[in-house]
Amino acid sequence: MVADSVAHNPVCFCFRILGRVTMLSVGGSVRSGLLRFPVRGLCSVIHRKSPGLPRSALPSGPGVSGWYSSLADSTPVHLCENFLVSVQQVSGLPWWLSIAVATVSVRTLITLPLAAYQLVIVSKVEALQVEISELAKRLRYEVSVRAREKGWTDKQSRFQFQKNLRRIVSQLYIRDNCHPFKASLLVWVQLPLWISLSLALRNLSLDHSALQCDLAAGGALWFPDLTSPDSTWILPVCVGLTNLLIIEVFSLQRISPTRFQKLVLNFMRGFSVLMVPIAATVPSSMALYWFTSSLVGFCHNLLLRSPVIRKILRLPTLQSDSPYRDLLSAFINKYCK
Repeated sequence: MVADSVAHNPVCFCFRILGRVTMLSVGGSVRSGLLRFPVRGLCSVIHRKSPGLPRSALPSGPGVSGWYSSLADSTPVHLCENFLVSVQQVSGLPWWLSIAVATVSVRTLITLPLAAYQLVIVSKVEALQVEISELAKRLRYEVSVRAREKGWTDKQSRFQFQKNLRRIVSQLYIRDNCHPFKASLLVWVQLPLWISLSLALRNLSLDHSALQCDLAAGGALWFPDLTSPDSTWILPVCVGLTNLLIIEVFSLQRISPTRFQKLVLNFMRGFSVLMVPIAATVPSSMALYWFTSSLVGFCHNLLLRSPVIRKILRLPTLQSDSPYRDLLSAFINKYCK
């Protein structure tokens, strides 16, 4: 899950969205509340187009087993079970490889397009910052003129400025069809999907499952039994390291993070480390899915940084023509020197 959020924008999807929200500040909170009095010369500008876990890993207490059992027996989880079984039966691959193929398919066909859409929305929001800044300056001047005419106090002037600025920004979002909330579509799809597939693999690995014997013999290398935890801890450590790699690479894209963003970043790092012992207590099938999902998400994140892909999506090109080389150099300079 951590890797999913960051790689597309769900480990640090929250971090990314919070970062975009803070960008909307123009001398104060651009998105804080604003009033509805006519502002001369501004309204016309707006309408002109500008260039899951096992029971042992859950806390005990009244009602815990109830909601968890209900979730594990829900329709989305059963649909994921059918999907995993179908992939294995159609492909004829061993279960470990079938899980990897199913993960790559889901991440590529469902979450990658949503990640690209999120990137388009975020780029549009960023492109509006210059226009918002100019409109805010003009609005501040007109509010000061109106304040002198009506005798408003400083508090009343700030209220009028903030309320009208929020209205203006909202109209800009409507005009360019890029409300920041649309960027959250990825997490609303990816997180439930991640949970459902995790619980589906957990259900298939239980003793009462008809496929439990197949999964028990469907592993490879150091994890021959997909129904039991990885006793070598190799898969859990791979899950944690991949998530940490995604977070650290993502952090290199933040030139000057705020104090709050640093706090969120450290929280994500801690959660990535916590995922290691959690992954060591679940069936190897789940740990394998988590590792594969994180790895695919990381690759997708790198893919979306490609100048060719950005050109196809009509996104502003990065300042450098070699983003991967620059990313590697920044990583080496930060952690290897």
